[in-house]
Amino acid sequence: MQSLSLLKKGDYPTGGFMEREKLVHDLIVDRLRGKFSKEYGEIKVNPEGSPDIILASHGLTMAMVEVETEGSIIPEKAGKWKEMAQSGSKLILMVPKNTKVKTTELLWKHGIADRVGVGSYEIVITMP
Repeated sequence: MQSLSLLKKGDYPTGGFMEREKLVHDLIVDRLRGKFSKEYGEIKVNPEGSPDIILASHGLTMAMVEVETEGSIIPEKAGKWKEMAQSGSKLILMVPKNTKVKTTELLWKHGIADRVGVGSYEIVITMP
C-alpha cells in the first residue's frame, strides 16, 4: 500500500474513479436525508435504485430526489429523469455545482426543464 507521503498529484491510495463517485454519491444522500428529515415526516432511501430518496408526508409521495455525480451526468440519464418527472411527483436533481449548467441544458433538450428542480452541492475543504 502506498504511503500518503509518497502520493503525487492525481494519485489516490485506494479505489478507482467509480468507487470515489459512489463514496461522494452516498455521502450526499446521507447529508440530504438529514436535511430533509426536518421538513418531511417520511424519508425513504433507496440504496440500490432510483430515485435515491423519496420524500413523503402522511403516506403521500411529495418529491423524489436523484443524486448525480460528475461522471453520471450523461445524455442517456435524461431519459430516466424524464420517466421520473412524469410520475406526478416533483423530481429534484442534486448535481455537483460545476455541472449545473450542463444538467440544465440536458433537461431543456429533453423537454423537462420545467418539471425538474436542480439543486447543487460541492465539497469544500478549508485549510488554516
